[in-house]
Amino acid sequence: MLSKSQIKLITRLKQKKYRVAEGFFVAEGVKVINELLNSTLELHHLFTTETFKINNNETLITQAELKKISFLTTPNKALAVFKIPEAVKIDTNGLIVALDDVRDPGNLGTIIRLCDWYGITNLVCSIGTVDCYNPKVIQATMGSITRVNISYLNLSYFLKQNNKTPILGAFMDGENVYKTKLPNSGILVMGNEANGVSKTIEEQVTNRIAIPRFGTLQATESLNVATATAILLSEFKRNA
Repeated sequence: MLSKSQIKLITRLKQKKYRVAEGFFVAEGVKVINELLNSTLELHHLFTTETFKINNNETLITQAELKKISFLTTPNKALAVFKIPEAVKIDTNGLIVALDDVRDPGNLGTIIRLCDWYGITNLVCSIGTVDCYNPKVIQATMGSITRVNISYLNLSYFLKQNNKTPILGAFMDGENVYKTKLPNSGILVMGNEANGVSKTIEEQVTNRIAIPRFGTLQATESLNVATATAILLSEFKRNA
């Protein structure tokens, strides 16, 4: 049975300020929760309509109770509260993906999955990028968040600290990525959905790259940032 204090805690965790204050985030659905349980993340409590056998950290609840605390339109059997892990030092070797104010939770979640798929172990995000512990981001990662080190920082300062490594930015007027010799290591900067890479970050980019349009009318304004990230990572890894 759910207590009033448990309901209050969980519903508050929808907002970033409370996730930061409490140090917890919410995950929903059997598949996502199992992925997180099999990682190094620390489970705070599990609420489920079907037992997971997690000893004292599990509470059986009804579907009606699950609906009270779920952030999903159609709740999926279980909701878990996990502890937000401590920040891990960034390994600057290899390829790093950097996000400049990506705001859509679905885009961030997909990019985290892409990093996991392509073996990118470090994802750095500007302070203005959507929180990776947002419930919608967690859902979209499908567990990949446990295998990618995500850091939030002053992106401009981070690039200045690493200005001896290639810094590649995605731009509409960049060099054709299919005709460009890409480095084995560096930082790939992806910009905001509406405005692209900001002027401050653009000034620090050493290589401008672009995904060319092949359509006859050349009318498509731009690609979704997650789609563009997938294409560019595929090119980086093609000859790896």
